[in-house]
Amino acid sequence: MSAPFVSEDAFLAAISARFPNVHPRMLLGRGDDCAVLACPQTLAVTTDLFIEDVHFRTDYFLPEEIGYKALAVNVSDAAGMGARPVGFSLGLAGPPDAPAAFWESALDGMARLAAQLDLPLTGGDLNACATVVFSITLWAEKGPGGRFLTRKAAREEDMLFCVGELGLSAAGLWALSEQGREGARRDYPQCALAHLRPRVLVDQGLALAGVPGVRGLMDVSDGLARDLPRFLGSLGADLEFGPEFVHPEVARLAAGTGADPVRLTLVGGEDYALLGVCPPQAFPQVLEAVPEARPLGRVTARPGIRFAGLPLQGAGFDHFSR
Repeated sequence: MSAPFVSEDAFLAAISARFPNVHPRMLLGRGDDCAVLACPQTLAVTTDLFIEDVHFRTDYFLPEEIGYKALAVNVSDAAGMGARPVGFSLGLAGPPDAPAAFWESALDGMARLAAQLDLPLTGGDLNACATVVFSITLWAEKGPGGRFLTRKAAREEDMLFCVGELGLSAAGLWALSEQGREGARRDYPQCALAHLRPRVLVDQGLALAGVPGVRGLMDVSDGLARDLPRFLGSLGADLEFGPEFVHPEVARLAAGTGADPVRLTLVGGEDYALLGVCPPQAFPQVLEAVPEARPLGRVTARPGIRFAGLPLQGAGFDHFSR
């Protein structure tokens, strides 16, 4: 096992080795009291915490997967606005005796995603605490569509659709918790991957913002059952889809555990899929822009969420529910 960092300066050197400090969007980079940024007039801003034993466990997450996912969950919020991420700041805290190799690998995973998206790291803070904590604030700009897509924009009889898999990450969490990393990656590889290294759907969100008929969008992070009411406000929804909608690995895991595959699909959290709404006549344009979009059902004036005509049971994930 490698030794811990001997000082804050050593930690900062590891960050500087992985994240460039020169970028067209940074007029003054890291190293002063503040960075100075070149930003558009209007920005979307999001902040997420990623905490050991709350959002991840080191017994089945590799360090590079932890760093990747810490940034990915923020990127997903921008995708859910149809926005393009343009920069982020990073707060890091953890045990002083944590091996330097752990932090270096976590930073490697984060840096690879940042480089893929051309995202500059503008600064942040370091601290010591009992468990590993990432706090990331990310900002994003409007894409070619010239707008941010928001929640509570649906209208009665609109079509609901999603981009990305629902339930796959929750199934992966179950498999990782019950079978360990090796068993989960062997038996349910797509489920495990969805939980450990979720896809970021920035390009799809930008494409949807460019479709005039798309009224609203959000990312599904707490499960569709909990996020859909947030998306619809005072409206409701009738959901209808066939067995082919359920991912084969989710169906297989459900069959082996006695779970309901539809409930797992609709209630499971950490999907980081996109949930959108448009008039039915606009859905062909949605498919042209994002061929992987799939219909979920329709918006109703009647409150509540129903699947196949029956009230949807299960509330999704909530940090503060007991």
